[in-house]
Amino acid sequence: MFICLFVYLVCSLSALQSGQHVLPRDQITLTSPVPNPGKVICVGMNYKDHCLEQNAPIPEEPIFFSKFGNTIAGPEDDIIHPENSDKVDWEVEMVVVIGKQGKDIKEEAAFDYVAGYTVADDVSARDWQMKRNGGQWLLGKTFDTFCPLGPAIVTKDEIPDPHALGLRCRVNGKTVQDSSTEQLVFKVPTLVAWISRIVTLCPGDVILTGTPPGVGVFRKPPVFLKRGDVVECEIDGIGTIRNKLV
Repeated sequence: MFICLFVYLVCSLSALQSGQHVLPRDQITLTSPVPNPGKVICVGMNYKDHCLEQNAPIPEEPIFFSKFGNTIAGPEDDIIHPENSDKVDWEVEMVVVIGKQGKDIKEEAAFDYVAGYTVADDVSARDWQMKRNGGQWLLGKTFDTFCPLGPAIVTKDEIPDPHALGLRCRVNGKTVQDSSTEQLVFKVPTLVAWISRIVTLCPGDVILTGTPPGVGVFRKPPVFLKRGDVVECEIDGIGTIRNKLV
């Protein structure tokens, strides 16, 4: 153990002294900061202003659904536009990354189980979400690459209040969503506590906390993504992901 640590320190010192420990940004491709989450848990109808844009009542309890692991993509990866959908939509979301295992977590202790936060685009095929599969959301949410994450996990100590962050989405440079996490109906502690009553939360699990208004399906007329479009999702203090539809 001591020998391994010594070798590591020598190699690290050598890299520092050589000046080759820093690479230009254009030589780096970022991958998802959570490459293989055990659970991808999502929350629907969790922004007050998003409920208002649909003329929908504000939920009295959280609405949960899920995505599969095949949806995970990096902050610069392409999003695959499915051949069998023509209603692909965007959703900028703040993501809670779980850092410690827990079950039946109390709200007042919830932040003890949070490692940090990242950005997601909860890409959605609205035809499959709303019109097919008996109205269940799963299939419309879980096509390959439908959950880009990144650009990094910002630890919770760097985000003193996750409920006061501006977030926005741009499509081809045009702002289509612009709101704040202060609009969340159910805050992070409530979500963590609720979920942990049902399943054990584990390190690396991610919780997509919902999206604000401005999604394509509720525009008049509706607007959907097409191949070649570029979607940018940005949250203050966390960063921006940028993904092209192919």
